[in-house]
Amino acid sequence: MSKKYAVVGLGSSGLSAVNFLVNHGHKVSIIDGNPNPTLADKLPTGVHCHFGSLDSELLSSADQIIISPGINPRTPSIVAAKAQGIPVISDVQLFIDTLKARDLTQATNTPIIAITGSNAKSTVTTLVGEMAKHAGMIVGVGGNIGTPALELLTIQNMDLVVLELSSFQLEHISNLAAQGATILNLSADHLDRHDGMVDYLAQKLRIFENCQTAIICQDDANLAKQCLTTLTSVAPNHTIITTNSLLSHQTADFYLFDDGDGMALYHQKNKLLPIHQLKIKGKHNLLNALSALALGTAANLPMDAMLDTLKTFKGLPHRCEYIDDIDSKAYFNDSKGTNIGSTIAAIDGLGTVYGISSLALILGGLGKGQDFSELSAYVMQWVDSVYLIGQDAPIIEQDLLKGDAHLASKIYQVGTLDRAVLAASQSTARAVLLSPACASMDQFKNYNERGDKFVNMVHALAHAPI
Repeated sequence: MSKKYAVVGLGSSGLSAVNFLVNHGHKVSIIDGNPNPTLADKLPTGVHCHFGSLDSELLSSADQIIISPGINPRTPSIVAAKAQGIPVISDVQLFIDTLKARDLTQATNTPIIAITGSNAKSTVTTLVGEMAKHAGMIVGVGGNIGTPALELLTIQNMDLVVLELSSFQLEHISNLAAQGATILNLSADHLDRHDGMVDYLAQKLRIFENCQTAIICQDDANLAKQCLTTLTSVAPNHTIITTNSLLSHQTADFYLFDDGDGMALYHQKNKLLPIHQLKIKGKHNLLNALSALALGTAANLPMDAMLDTLKTFKGLPHRCEYIDDIDSKAYFNDSKGTNIGSTIAAIDGLGTVYGISSLALILGGLGKGQDFSELSAYVMQWVDSVYLIGQDAPIIEQDLLKGDAHLASKIYQVGTLDRAVLAASQSTARAVLLSPACASMDQFKNYNERGDKFVNMVHALAHAPI
């Protein structure tokens, strides 16, 4: 039966919802506060458009509202529609309902693996998807990453769905009933959209509703406790798979341990893979690998396929991405590291793998008024040499020295990325890390262009004449 839908927000997920609803014969209005949405020319014919404000009359006349993740549900017109009893759901909920109905009609079962967290969602989602592909499965990967969930319905004979879900999406999802679900980690984020950390966590915890298997990371004891408490009420028949990267022997199902032959990934009593065989490096990525293995186990993926994937997976572009080893020196592209927090994570993560004073760090660009002295302790511990580039390089040097004057002998003003890569390649460091902690627009169009140039320069080094 045809319904009247109001889709709020014309981003990629909003457009996918409009296309899906129109194709299924529904009457659709699209509403966006932007007077000139960039995707307006992509809309199908016959759709009523209202741009420039969130029209209360259109919303109140709808049978159902599809809200995009970029739209604040606390907007007065949305609140008023909810008060009238009009259902407000996300495009992901529409996807879930449609997938379950299709499975019922076709007597099939398409399991969902659901992933959320403040950080690393995209990496783990992509990694689980690659594991499933390597196992020969037809897999749909999307949600908050890449492909909007509704577009996954076009995949024929889909064996598995892997969804990255944000807190904004989870706020308007109920009864996800995932075969495997996890909250990777939790840190203060998006608090301008949530009523503090308690509300932010509450939305994340919705991922566990009626799940079959919950993956619990023991690294954060408080988060693990919250997850376990929630599961008893929202998923009474759940099972649990645990992960732990804290080097505690057999305290979890999947964990890290050094038996004297070097650190390795373990499953229960079984040694799976020495960490030196992984392309992704850093403690944070080792935890990502453990999480992916646990989620893959929940999806019944064969262990051999998962381990083979870990041996070749290089990470996502510009996110602490392993590029190559040249002359016994590893190169990592973390161009998306545009703030101090992300650069600290990269330095600390790789430093724990390569050792004290092991990194050549390329830093700089537009500093955005940050206090770079926060980096000083990490640079002092893990970094052999710092190569400063970009407009705010002098300010960054002053801040680093303010944090620790002993860094003076490690800092080099080189100006450009070209000079930084050349100098770093000639250093005594074991690994070269581009993690600028800065915006890129002083020298590049965006962080993608900066990262691409770094990658091209590394490849050029690999083919340079000896």
